[in-house]
Amino acid sequence: MTGLRRRADGRPLVMITAYDHSGARLAERAGVDLILVGDSAGMVVLGQEDTTTITLDQMVTFASAVSRGATRTPVIGDLPYGTYEANDDLAVQSARRMTREGGARLVKLEGGGPMVDRVRAVTQAGMPVMGHLGLLPQSIHQMGGYRAQATRASDAVTLLEQAQALELAGAVALVLEAIPPEVAAAVTATLTIPTIGIGAGPLVDGQVLVWHDVLGLTEGRLPRFAKPYAALHRTIVDAIQAFAADVREGAYPAPEHSYAMSPQEQEAFQLARRRLPQTGGKGGPDPQ
Repeated sequence: MTGLRRRADGRPLVMITAYDHSGARLAERAGVDLILVGDSAGMVVLGQEDTTTITLDQMVTFASAVSRGATRTPVIGDLPYGTYEANDDLAVQSARRMTREGGARLVKLEGGGPMVDRVRAVTQAGMPVMGHLGLLPQSIHQMGGYRAQATRASDAVTLLEQAQALELAGAVALVLEAIPPEVAAAVTATLTIPTIGIGAGPLVDGQVLVWHDVLGLTEGRLPRFAKPYAALHRTIVDAIQAFAADVREGAYPAPEHSYAMSPQEQEAFQLARRRLPQTGGKGGPDPQ
């Protein structure tokens, strides 16, 4: 996707994650600029402990559903852990699956250093790449957990250098996660490609949050950067409890939820039914 760039009017880009067809349609209807099929699906959809166990097959399935739902909004597909790090050929092969089978317009991968070569290889193979620096969820075990990054001057300089290297390698955008706003602002000012922040302060080119966090579907403690804009967890529980109560009390289904049969057809059905062999069913009243 070559059209991803900073807005000329300075308005921030808005990106949200989505994992299925209906979610993608709603996100597009809401007017977001970008939809990320994040490997966070492993946690929020599949119930996994972290993002390191979701597979490429699963990610491609999620991406294909989102791509069918969002027909106008660019879709970015996360390359999951273990599907690109080892060598350039693996990265290109995985990216090709994400774009061809998953329908993503570009792919996202995490890290600098050796990953700069992966970005270059995928880009040269004709597939746009979004980079990701700062907190790297696929590397939380090496990083010691979910904690802010680049809080020391030396680490901030390293991150800035990695960001520049990713842009030179062909990255078309960069996610900055859980870093001080001052560092994110410096990266944004240095690069020509858009930066998308998540826990990186306001001085970036756009913001991204996870679907479940935005809608209030996440149970338990939220990340510091998350802000719920609804409380759908309670709404959904209340709706299901109301449905269950209606069923148990006989209030659902009501006549308006059923399909009609003419009296003549009912009579013909009952006559035919009586001719059928009895099989010892549950019995009960005959429908009139």
